[in-house]
Amino acid sequence: MIVAATQFAPVAGDIAANVRTVAEMVRAAGAEGARVVVFAELCLSGYEPSLIRDTPDLVLTEDDPRLEPVREACRAVSAAAVVNGPVRTADGRPAVTTLVVGPEGELLARYDKQHLYGIEQEVFAPGTADGRFALDGVRFATATCYDNRFPELAERAAADTCAVYLASSVLGADNDSFETVYPVRARDFGLYVVLGNVLGANEDGVGGGAAGVWGPDGGRIADAGPDEPGFVLAEVG
Repeated sequence: MIVAATQFAPVAGDIAANVRTVAEMVRAAGAEGARVVVFAELCLSGYEPSLIRDTPDLVLTEDDPRLEPVREACRAVSAAAVVNGPVRTADGRPAVTTLVVGPEGELLARYDKQHLYGIEQEVFAPGTADGRFALDGVRFATATCYDNRFPELAERAAADTCAVYLASSVLGADNDSFETVYPVRARDFGLYVVLGNVLGANEDGVGGGAAGVWGPDGGRIADAGPDEPGFVLAEVG
């Protein structure tokens, strides 16, 4: 199983532009053999909680037609895309939601971020259930940025026979998670940890890139570097 960990600078509030970038990356990574392509937190809207709060049109639905280019890209290269954006919940509020679009364009899983940070608590509804999906016999768990500070999520993933833990995040270069969270979750629970991160300015600061993968021993096996948009590949499972 080959996965791709991506990084790019989302355009704040421009769903169409970000969807185009996501679809292009899915096609490019799939052409190089990636079966699962992992993106950053709120990659579809940009990490802009205040803008999302004030702009109802930025809130998506699970079957939103604006995501069709992503579905088409997944079908074209037979890959799954793990994308994140503001998605409406049953009570009408948005969540910070991971949608896993499958190789046939189908929705494989939805995960709403459980642990909200700062202003997110004013804008978004917290999730209440863990995220899981399986592909080609490999079980995956999903988590989003601040979620990863809580080791019980990774512990439950390992107990649920997941081999790969997908972390969609927004991290600056000085964030200590690169040393104290992601490699530790991998090592403590015997998981492959795949980080999708951002570049560029956002409401939280400036994205530091370094998307990539840690192996079950906690060692880095892929690193996209701090500056360039794109993706890195790693074999997992």
